[in-house]
Amino acid sequence: MSTDTIIRRYRPADADAVTDLWARASKQAHPFIVGEGEGERARVLREVYLVQAENWVAERDGTVIGLLGLLPGDGDEPAEIGGLFVAPEAQGTGAGRALLEHAAALRGALTLEVFARNERSRRFYARMGFTECGRRMDEETGHELIALECAAPLKSVSWLHLRDGLLLNVRTAGNDTFYLPGGKYEPGETAAEALARELAEEVGVVVPADELTVAFDIHDVAHGRDGRRLHMTCFTGGPETFEPVPGREIAEFAWLGPDDADRCAPAFRQVVARLVADGRMAG
Repeated sequence: MSTDTIIRRYRPADADAVTDLWARASKQAHPFIVGEGEGERARVLREVYLVQAENWVAERDGTVIGLLGLLPGDGDEPAEIGGLFVAPEAQGTGAGRALLEHAAALRGALTLEVFARNERSRRFYARMGFTECGRRMDEETGHELIALECAAPLKSVSWLHLRDGLLLNVRTAGNDTFYLPGGKYEPGETAAEALARELAEEVGVVVPADELTVAFDIHDVAHGRDGRRLHMTCFTGGPETFEPVPGREIAEFAWLGPDDADRCAPAFRQVVARLVADGRMAG
């Protein structure tokens, strides 16, 4: 059985599936709300939220297992997650995380509300970098809601350069942690242009932007940023062999593999896992 999760736009044909998973997930998460997951609340989901919100679903093996509704922000305010629901049997498998990361990639900063008594969801959102920014009583249910917010993910680029099955990493002066070559965008740069500039600055290799190819995106916690999320686009391309020349901010470079994850930024583990799965690195 495939374990790949597909995130796609909601379609009207999904209505029965998402209403069912919403009902079961809501009853599980909010047992303290009378009539949750049915009746008038189900009607509002179908006739209002599934029509007016920007809805996305998580699908696995042809079955819809998650729903996320996005509401536009007011002016400069961030977008709001109107609801995030994962079928009970699919919880803990990464579907909710994938939906949240997709929303953050689309809209940047996000806000949402969660019932104070829904402790499991509160723990999940905390792991995803959300912090409390307010509380109010929900007039409809009489239960307390907690407002949460999450800053836009830091966007960065990195280079996947392998030699003898190990990845090139760099360490900046005054820092004990290794990173993949790359960094943040400068104003007006595309991702490939940002990486081409960073490679010249960090390891002394000139790679035209049009010779760089996106391999995959990684979503993780940004190292040293107090839980802020990271959206890192990983590229391949450039010379197969070369000798790195550390730039003025680079104290050291090293070729690292799966056993070196503790020396590297958090995203390194995900990168290695992808390369191992693709057969490009030994596990």
